[in-house]
Amino acid sequence: MQNARYWIFADIQYADIFQLFLADSRCRYISFGLETTPSLSWAAILSYLGEQVPLIYCLETEPQQGEEEQKVEQRLLHPLECFLFGEDPCVGLEKLQQYNSSSSAQQCGRVFKEGETVYSCRDCAIDPTCVLCIECFQKSVHKSHRYKMHASAGGGFCDYAVPPAAAVHDRHAAKVRYTVPKASSWEVQNGLHLHFKKLTLFNVVFRVKEDTYFCVLYNDEHHSYDHVIYTLQRAIACDQNQAQIYTALIDKEGRKAVKRGTLRSCQQAKDNIRRNSEHIIQIPLRVEILHTAVMAHQTFALRLGAWFQKIIGYLVGLREVFCQVALEPAADNNQLCLISRLMLHDAKLYKGGRKVVHELIFSSLLMDTEFKRQFAMKFTEHYKQLQEDFISDDHQRNISVTALSVQIFTVPTLARQLIEEGSVIKVIIDTVMDMMSAHLDSNNRFQFQGHNPDKFFRVQVIFHDLRYILISKPSVWTETLRVKFLEGIRVFLRFLCCMQGMEEVKMQLGQHVEVEPEWEAGFTLQMQLRHILAMFQDWCSSDERVLLLAFQECHRALMSCTNQPFRSEPTDSYMCKQILHARPYKVSQEPVSIHLPISRLLAEVRLLRNEAVMCECLALSFTGVYLCVFQVQLNFTELAEQPLRCVVLAAQVCADMWRRNGLSLVSQVYYYQDVKCRDEMFDKDVIMLQIAASKMDPNHFLMLVLLRFELFDIFNGNSSSKDQEVLKQWNRLTEEMLYLIIIIVGERYVPGISHVTKEDVTMREVIHLLCIQPMAHSSLVKSLPENESHETGLETVISKVAIFKKPGVSGHGLYELKKECLKEFNPFFYHYSRPQHSKAEEAQKKRRTQESSDKALRPPVPPPFCPAFSNIVYLLCCDIFIHILKRIFQKAAEDRSNRWTEPMIQRALHLVGQALLEEKTQLESSSTEEVTFDFSLKAQSKISPFVFSEIVSVCLSCKMFEVVKCLREKSGPVASFSVDHSTVQDKEKAERKRKAEAAKAHRQKIMAQMSAMQKNFIESNKMLYDNVPESSSQSDAAASVDSRVAVGPQQGVCSTDWEAQICILCQEEQEVQAQAPAMVLTACVQRSTVLTQNRGKTLSLKGSYPLFMPPDLAVGTHTGSCGHVMHATCWQKYFEAVQNTTRNRLHADLIIDLENGEYMCPLCKSLCNTVIPLIPVEPSNESAELVGQHLTLECWIQILSSRIRGLRGTWETATALFDESRAEFRSILSFGVQEPPKFSRSITEMLGVCATTVHRVGLQTAPNDLCPYMPVMSWNTCAYTIQAIENMLQEEGKPLFGSLQNRQLSGLKALVQFSAAQRLKSSQAVIQKHFADMLAVLVPVPNVENTPSILEVDFFHLLVGLVLSIPALYQEEAVDLQPSAVSTAYNHLYLLHLLTMTHMLQVLLASHDFLLRSFIVSLFLRLRAGVTGFCVEGVKRGVLPFLRCAALFFNCLTGVPPPEELSESPESQLHLLCSYLSLPSNLFQLFQDHRDFVTTLIKRYKSDAISHLLFRYPHKRNRLIDLPEDYSVLLNQASHFKCPNSSDDERKHPTLCLLCGVMLCAQSPCCQQQLNGEEVGACTAHATICGAGVGMFLRVRECEIILMASKTRGSPYPAPYLDDYGETDPQLGIHFHKKRKRKVFLNGIIS
Repeated sequence: MQNARYWIFADIQYADIFQLFLADSRCRYISFGLETTPSLSWAAILSYLGEQVPLIYCLETEPQQGEEEQKVEQRLLHPLECFLFGEDPCVGLEKLQQYNSSSSAQQCGRVFKEGETVYSCRDCAIDPTCVLCIECFQKSVHKSHRYKMHASAGGGFCDYAVPPAAAVHDRHAAKVRYTVPKASSWEVQNGLHLHFKKLTLFNVVFRVKEDTYFCVLYNDEHHSYDHVIYTLQRAIACDQNQAQIYTALIDKEGRKAVKRGTLRSCQQAKDNIRRNSEHIIQIPLRVEILHTAVMAHQTFALRLGAWFQKIIGYLVGLREVFCQVALEPAADNNQLCLISRLMLHDAKLYKGGRKVVHELIFSSLLMDTEFKRQFAMKFTEHYKQLQEDFISDDHQRNISVTALSVQIFTVPTLARQLIEEGSVIKVIIDTVMDMMSAHLDSNNRFQFQGHNPDKFFRVQVIFHDLRYILISKPSVWTETLRVKFLEGIRVFLRFLCCMQGMEEVKMQLGQHVEVEPEWEAGFTLQMQLRHILAMFQDWCSSDERVLLLAFQECHRALMSCTNQPFRSEPTDSYMCKQILHARPYKVSQEPVSIHLPISRLLAEVRLLRNEAVMCECLALSFTGVYLCVFQVQLNFTELAEQPLRCVVLAAQVCADMWRRNGLSLVSQVYYYQDVKCRDEMFDKDVIMLQIAASKMDPNHFLMLVLLRFELFDIFNGNSSSKDQEVLKQWNRLTEEMLYLIIIIVGERYVPGISHVTKEDVTMREVIHLLCIQPMAHSSLVKSLPENESHETGLETVISKVAIFKKPGVSGHGLYELKKECLKEFNPFFYHYSRPQHSKAEEAQKKRRTQESSDKALRPPVPPPFCPAFSNIVYLLCCDIFIHILKRIFQKAAEDRSNRWTEPMIQRALHLVGQALLEEKTQLESSSTEEVTFDFSLKAQSKISPFVFSEIVSVCLSCKMFEVVKCLREKSGPVASFSVDHSTVQDKEKAERKRKAEAAKAHRQKIMAQMSAMQKNFIESNKMLYDNVPESSSQSDAAASVDSRVAVGPQQGVCSTDWEAQICILCQEEQEVQAQAPAMVLTACVQRSTVLTQNRGKTLSLKGSYPLFMPPDLAVGTHTGSCGHVMHATCWQKYFEAVQNTTRNRLHADLIIDLENGEYMCPLCKSLCNTVIPLIPVEPSNESAELVGQHLTLECWIQILSSRIRGLRGTWETATALFDESRAEFRSILSFGVQEPPKFSRSITEMLGVCATTVHRVGLQTAPNDLCPYMPVMSWNTCAYTIQAIENMLQEEGKPLFGSLQNRQLSGLKALVQFSAAQRLKSSQAVIQKHFADMLAVLVPVPNVENTPSILEVDFFHLLVGLVLSIPALYQEEAVDLQPSAVSTAYNHLYLLHLLTMTHMLQVLLASHDFLLRSFIVSLFLRLRAGVTGFCVEGVKRGVLPFLRCAALFFNCLTGVPPPEELSESPESQLHLLCSYLSLPSNLFQLFQDHRDFVTTLIKRYKSDAISHLLFRYPHKRNRLIDLPEDYSVLLNQASHFKCPNSSDDERKHPTLCLLCGVMLCAQSPCCQQQLNGEEVGACTAHATICGAGVGMFLRVRECEIILMASKTRGSPYPAPYLDDYGETDPQLGIHFHKKRKRKVFLNGIIS
């Protein structure tokens, strides 16, 4: 006997689970107020569990899941339910239903699995964490709103809640909380409470029958999958497959028993695992040894968690009682409540235990508003300890109890309550400070050099909780809320003080910095605080008192920072009779930091209250009591100091003054101005400078700017240098200084600085982005800053400023800026990067050139400043500004190129334009006496006349000086401006017209000279032109009247042969001749199912395949070529070089399979695996019309039959088709023979190379030159490729001839000639046998058995095989012969007639579902008499693809050009095809012309077996499966997908096969299969069956198409779903794009 406690959740005992339901033996059972005596005592239940649990669980390492679960239900859970209810559970539940309120609202509460699709309404959601499951979304009104979709990381639940009655949508934001009523009877609730209170801890007593143990391996995040698999293989001697299964289960559940045995054997396994895992990394795997009984009870405890959720899901009352007991303080004051202990021990649990606890909390405490509040208080109370445990843990956040913060902190009312009662803001920030205290330096500032990235990442996660708390600002403030929020602000400011001035840098002099300093951590922290700072500002702005007190705290924090260099003594600086009293500081010599969060927060808070007088004593009245908030005189020079240093630092970095400090500083400056950080860094620095400029004397402010840019002495004339590097730096700094003045004066699109809204700000950003180039919606979104809800506001403004251009078949839609918005363009927009500035300026100048308008980029008219900032404009007319302009223009006038730059002058002129624009605005709105802005007067008086005249001449294009002058003189500036402007435009138009006429006259003169030279040449060489023969014109005329017939005695003349080809490798030209060295085309041979009518079917060599292709075309061999030509020798050298080069790259990932002969085309880089030799076309010029009078179809069949009989050497009596007494063995030779062509050795070798590849790939077998199917596979690939091309042309609606590119046509022609030449390389006896076997399908052939029915053969494959193999019948024993042109013509004609008639019969038979013998007899009788009663059009449609393929085949074989009409339109082709193929226009006429043959067919096919597999003709064209129009519908289908090989309900990676529509479980080890002895994934295995190794799959959740060509080769493809902006954005509502899907299909056919 053993008496012990077995912990299931660290120190949480069985009782902590059971005490919620089960009573001890001393208590009478109270069930919802109904007293009953339980049939079993509590002691008996405990004893029963102690005995039964070990008997069910863990008797073996790999239990049968179904059988084990059945035993648990019957032998463990059902008795517990009976004990709980005191009777049958069903009866007990019925009695309790009366207490369940039906009027209560029900919250969905569905717990999301990892990867499950969730939805968030962009119109209604309070925050992005408000999500719905797909079922709730589909039935909600949010489906018609703007919404987002994304894959859940797991751990959350659906927030949707709807009252039982039809609820009216009230923008509930998916997070409305309904109060669930308590149990209706006080007695029932009190009874339950007393019942659960009496439960106590208990010990499980059980007998140990055997002393066995488990070696249990636990999951961690340090070891990879491969490491664990390797360790298990070495430690416990399991195979790789078993190790993979163990590893997958460990990763999923958190632990797995990998060995069962004695204590010694398990200890040995533990030591082996730890030792082998330490070889990989220093941290060993966690391994424990547990007794089998302990393991059994722990496993059962997890099962109880799911049972527990089921029980409390029966009734609301059960859930409420559980929540009360779970949150009730323990009887012992030293003990925490149950839920607190569960949370505090979460980090000690493995993954499976954590999931049970979290789901238990979801289904109980978080389903009720009041209990959720109590749980939130407990969570906040233990927040610090929970976060410490999480940071010390190695598991991800989504399986940590800390992830529950999103469920409680994002509820607005609950967040307010936690702030007021739990000081949650202070708790969160104190937790962060404690975690990061190790990174503080001696100055109490953060220093992250050498930090732990993993731990730092986990600390950053805590900031998410602070965002959740602040995500919704309050509308009503209470005094307690103010106090607690301000307390949180003070704590937050203490944290920001540690960031203020952190990671200071100092310019490196002499040598380059040796080690790049750490900078990513600081900016990562800044990015985390970006939205938090904005949220604090929003909260402050919602209450005036809080705002003023927050400003006081920010100012006090800024002044208290120890790193503020305000301690040095100020000095006086003089310029233009102005004196500046400031402390000396040089950015290039002193330390400087780019991190200034307090200064920037102060700037924003000051901006929020720009109407208040913050510089003096603020006395505000609240409820009649005057409170003096603070009294301080703000020193704006000191406030502007830090932001100005940052701007100067960025300017000096751009001037390459800090290049010795390495790339780390360059990266910091980049992010300082990047969209990810600029709104809380660069933009806030500009705001602070604008605040200072509005309060300081303009001269003093500009002097301070010159001092910090270290240009004061230069503009004062006290410094000079001849060092070109120094001069270059000064010029660059001057440019940046002028740029800063432009920004301070011109950038007014900030709420509070001018009267603009956030919508106006976004609109201006979009305008300037579209001035660069037309942009897609996603590009615009990425270029705009996001708010805390990840929204940019783009949708609200984009229609006002841009026009959307819809996408085509590929690409995406683009937004183009409206013309009326172009006037807002500012070439010095402060959010432009340097490349963007150049692109925008170039684009606008190009546009203006095309529109023939003025190229001058004038400053746009800015909105007026708010009164508090109106003094900023006086920067443009102060003495220092005029002095700066004077010095700059004087430098330019001196024409010393090293003292000024073009960008410097551009900026100066832009400032002049801004100043004149401001003066013009003031003069127009006020009288001259009231206007104090006098830039034009000062400039005219203080700048030298020569320089001023130059400025005026430059600015005359905009007439600003004249307009201002007229306004001051009140002489009608507007009229003067308009007249002068129109005059200038007229002059410019006249000048452009004059230049255009001059260019036209010049072109005409040159053309006249060329024409005269041409005539002179002809006159001087007249004799040459007279002696030119007229053969070419005659031949053209003859060709025009030549017969356009490719088959039969009237066959036309081959018009073209191979032209001289140029090798793409050596660039040498060569004619294609039989005895010349071989020329080859690159080619790729692959198996294909693009034409299949029976997807998934595999072909076996045991049947009639490959000699007979089934009519379903299940799998074919396709040969494609890019059409590039090489010498065979050049190709061999190239291929050998590729092999040698690739094999030397031992560790490189190969994209080609060298073992299978793959290589890349040297020119176009297409994938190839063989070459096709170019074979010259044999000419045919003999007349064969006279022979036709003697060689009829019947005679021809007799001759063939005799020849076959003679070649076989077996003369057996058999019923012949015709009387063969007149036919002789060699009579076939009497109609003409000739010597076959002789090929050079290299051509013969290339024939073998190509044939071997086709045979190997097509049959998936090893190369075998002696295989009798070598020539057959060449014929088959020729036929299948032609069929695929014909199918593609028919699908695209293109003509049969003239649509293919020349390279495609060359590849097809080479393939046909190669297939025809195969008979010369193969054994003639083998080919003769193949011909006899194939002919037996049409006519009876002696000694040929098991001939397939005509319904079991594809007749185009049969046509190609018979036509290309019939020349083998002419082979004699001692002489190599082949048929003459006459014999060949009739062979082709009669074979085509036979096959056409039989294919028509096949079409007719396949069109009837029931093939009765009487119907077949009637069919043949009617065919002999005529076509009455048959669907002629149906037969024509069925036979048309066969005729089209035959036309392509004979065109490439004979070279006879087709009728021109076949190259024009795909419509009405039948009579043209019949004419080209020498067939009657009425195909049924064939049956009339060969009645005797039809009679013989009746006799033959009456006894044939009829196949039960019928395929309609014409075959249906394969297309990709139909997809739903709405992407969310497809997501819904995928959400219900369950892996067939996995019993759990975890979401896999559903992947849809676009060929057959099967949903697969991809990227998961559960569905891996063995393929040729190798483990492959589900998609690879499926592609082997469905697409012969080629597959097209849609990854549903990622909305991405994957094209797969083999198990190691694939490629992504644009998805068929596009959003409203023409992009593949799976987070927005996206819809089906039919054109794109069709393009995928066509590409699949071509490949």
